[in-house]
Amino acid sequence: MTANWRLARRHGALRARARIIQEVRRFFIEGGYLEVETPLRIPAPAPESHIDPVPADGWFLQTSPEICMKRMLAAGYERLFQISHCWRAGERGSMHVPEFTMLEWYRAASDYRGVMEETERLIRFVAEGAGFGGPLSFRGKEIDITAPWERITVRDAFVRYGGMTMDKALDRDIFDEVMVEQIEPRLGISRPTFIHDYPACRSALARLKGDDLTVAERFELYLGGVEIANAFSELTDPVEQRARFESEAAFRTSREQTPIPLPEKFLAELAAMPQAAGIALGIDRLVMVLLDADSIDEVVAFTPEEL
Repeated sequence: MTANWRLARRHGALRARARIIQEVRRFFIEGGYLEVETPLRIPAPAPESHIDPVPADGWFLQTSPEICMKRMLAAGYERLFQISHCWRAGERGSMHVPEFTMLEWYRAASDYRGVMEETERLIRFVAEGAGFGGPLSFRGKEIDITAPWERITVRDAFVRYGGMTMDKALDRDIFDEVMVEQIEPRLGISRPTFIHDYPACRSALARLKGDDLTVAERFELYLGGVEIANAFSELTDPVEQRARFESEAAFRTSREQTPIPLPEKFLAELAAMPQAAGIALGIDRLVMVLLDADSIDEVVAFTPEEL
């Protein structure tokens, strides 16, 4: 039997990946967070029209640990983090694998701006601790993570990079197209970029902004044109959350997607959840950027095709 040369070639990348994950854990443990492990197979993930969960014996493999971690917030846990595997059906490409590693953390008595600052500290801490100090080299460009990170609203990004207003893109139903093709590739090129205040119709589980209900308290982090993280101030109104879930479920039905039941236990406990903020960060993508890899395939032990 011959050796798996692809796997052997990833030896250095997998050692670096292990160091990066160790530094992530160290950051949160030193910050007073509790590391938790929630079930990977759940009866009902959050219904989202653009994400298809993987069925598993009548339930689903988690697309995110979000639902269970928020139930823990509602039960009085104040600072939580988790590094876990997640699954999303049909996702495959240089930036996607159907089974991937997600870091999620939640903090009570915080909002999306607090998590924004914490994310900046995390990336710097991990890069330095894992031996990637100084500017990062990615796709032939340098990303200076020590410089002040850029913060730009979605509205301003559409005007600057999209050639139209955010409202016009929404009216013409090309918001996602303009984001993917014109805006995202220009974010985080010379320094990391937080793009924030997404339109209310893209709020997911985020709270709307108090002084402008047309946008949500949500941000995404980009490094070198790659989306690394998605975060928001958490919605704690169970009535509003149910309405959003039902809207997403109806949209899925109209597109003949796999029906997903509502997470009723989460909705029943949501009113007890304190003001909080949370974030999901793709470990595979972070490792890819830190190692200047061309594809996620280079920083995971096995790709789906190798199994």
